[in-house]
Amino acid sequence: MFGAVFNTIHYLRRAAHERPVIFFALIVGAFGPVAVLTVPGLRAQQGWKPAERVPISYPLPDRQRSPVSGYDDE
Repeated sequence: MFGAVFNTIHYLRRAAHERPVIFFALIVGAFGPVAVLTVPGLRAQQGWKPAERVPISYPLPDRQRSPVSGYDDE
């Protein structure tokens, strides 16, 4: 168990010097799942509220609809 942890730490230390692009890619990649767990709670603490949903249909008026006339389609 500890051998795997030490090998990982050794690899990260070596990659930071020999291949910094891979090292920082691993750091940024590890930040993603952490952000998924922490960002919603931080947003709620700051008072963030989601925007209103965009309407997907046009609201119809609350009256009787009159028939259309005068377009010569009869």
